[in-house]
Formats: sequence, structure tokens, C-alpha cells
Amino acid sequence: MIEQQIAIPTKDGHTATFISHPERGGPFPIILFYMDAPAIREELRDMARRLATSGYYVMLPNLYYRSGVMELGPLPADPNAPERKRMFQFMGSLSIPMIMEDTKALLAYAEGQAAANTKLIGTVGYCMSGRYAVNAATHFPDRVKAAASIYGTQLATDQDDSPHLAAGKTKAELYFACAETDIYAPAEIIEKVKQGMSGAKAEVEIYPGTHHGFAFPKRPVYDRDAAERHWERLLALYRRNLV
Repeated sequence: MIEQQIAIPTKDGHTATFISHPERGGPFPIILFYMDAPAIREELRDMARRLATSGYYVMLPNLYYRSGVMELGPLPADPNAPERKRMFQFMGSLSIPMIMEDTKALLAYAEGQAAANTKLIGTVGYCMSGRYAVNAATHFPDRVKAAASIYGTQLATDQDDSPHLAAGKTKAELYFACAETDIYAPAEIIEKVKQGMSGAKAEVEIYPGTHHGFAFPKRPVYDRDAAERHWERLLALYRRNLV
């Protein structure tokens, strides 16, 4: 495997991006891996590596670069802890238009890489980035063939770019993995997503007995069986569409 960290120029600066892909056999379809709120860390790099070993050119960008931070370090469980309040400030500083500009920059970089096939793109976003992964499919409809939101947040809003409205704006296959118990994406929101995806090339799957964050090995809520099921679903999604 080949891995590197590249400072990719964007409209607003440079985003440090972890890239991993197999050494031989390219060019490989691209997977844009959008980070969750706790930011870049080895846990995410390991997940990017796992995706890459299946034959993909995986790009994991730091979305907090505008704030001048990348790794937030360990976060206390207490939601009122200063470290967590700081994280929520960073999270709130982002918007879908910002991240779509970043996505444009990532793809522009990938265009010049012999190992990357920019005609076949899949996306995945966890937590705050589920909406970014889905919006990439609507903003780059000719290239993004598959998008996955894993316990994504803000999935049904009153905005035109709400993820629950995405099915009519893209031909990509969409997949929503949802925790059964999730204060950030309660049942009524998931129901709106289901209604929005009705009749579309999409699936909304609720993972029984799980909580927000179940796929992350370092979280107390980690559920091994559910996490492995999410990997199975994710890789099958890409195998169907990135060919």
C-alpha cells in the first residue's frame, strides 16, 4: 500500500489530506472519506486504509483547516467540557457549500494522479459529514456514482440541499446507515429520509441495538457486529457502482 499526506490547495487555503491506495493495478476509483466531528485521527486513517485495500484511491481531508486545526486529541465524555464545546464550534463553522468547494479542489488534485480514476467516485461521511457525502452526489452527478451516510446528522432540513431531497438530483446509489438510538438523528428524521428515498436507487437501513458512533472502534458505543455489517454494505455499494 502507498500512503501519504498532501496539502491540497483549496479556495480558502490548503487542506491536509491523507491518501491511501494499492501499490499496483491502478488507476483506482476514488473514495472521498469525509471525517466526523472529532476530526482527523489514527482511527480514521485506519478506516481509510481498510477501504484502500479493497482497491480504491481513498482521500481523507481535514475539513477544519480554515480554523487552523486538524487533530483535536482525546475528547471527554461530558458534553459540557470545553474540549467538546470547541469541537461543536468547529463543526458549526462548516457548511455544505464550503465542503463542496473543498471537494472540487480534491478532485482537481486527483485529476493529476496516475493512480486515481476521477470518472468513478464514491463517497462516505460519518456523523456531521453524512450530509456532505450525499451532497457530493448531487453536486458532482456525472462522477459520483455511490454515496453513503453513516449515522449522518442534519439529514432532513428545510434547505434545498437537504440530504432527504437528494434522490431527485442524482443517479448515484445512496445508502443511509442509521443507529437505532441517535439523539442527533431521531426516528422522525429518519422517517423523512425514508419518504424522500421512496422509489429511488437508495436504501435507508436502521441498525438494531446501536447508538450514534457504532462503527468507530475507539468509541464506548462501538458495536463490532454492526460495524462489520456497515463495512459489508459499504464495500458492496462501491462494487456495484464503481466499475
